[in-house]
Amino acid sequence: MKDQIRKEKLSIRKALTAEEVENKSSYIFLQLKKFFLVQEAKNISVYVDFRNEVKTNQIIQYFLSVGKNVMVPISIPSTKQMQFSQLLDPAQDLITGNYGILEPKQDAMRIVDPNSLDLILVPGVAFDSHGYRIGYGGGYYDRFFSQQNKKIPSIALAFDLQIVEEIPMDPFDHPVDYIITETRIIACK
Repeated sequence: MKDQIRKEKLSIRKALTAEEVENKSSYIFLQLKKFFLVQEAKNISVYVDFRNEVKTNQIIQYFLSVGKNVMVPISIPSTKQMQFSQLLDPAQDLITGNYGILEPKQDAMRIVDPNSLDLILVPGVAFDSHGYRIGYGGGYYDRFFSQQNKKIPSIALAFDLQIVEEIPMDPFDHPVDYIITETRIIACK
């Protein structure tokens, strides 16, 4: 069931034009920057978008310009774990890494303690209003959240077309707290 939803939503998202992705991402950015959790947070993890995900370059630049510390997740395929590295200059610091996603190059790695994070922006393929998500199948975010001893607030960034009625749940799934789309903010319960 999850694979079917994943395939369907990836196909629909892939069909978006670059202009549609930019426009929808801009609306999401405008909602995100006014959101109370963002305004209160100092250390924010922001994924680096790829494959028609909600664009995060504008978000990263904005956070850096207003003095927030931006951390980007780094996937470690051998352990299926994530680390976080502080990003100072996206143009200089990032190269294509695991899964074709931009990650910090070796000399730009500034690994931080995940407990220092105030907020995590989460990518995904599909979401329901309870905050459950379907990612790309690696389980990185679910694993990360299950191993934290501190509750770190999370916001998923998604296009309306990624919201579904219900995501089939597995015991290890960790829901996000909020979802921000181009038209609404969903408080997940």
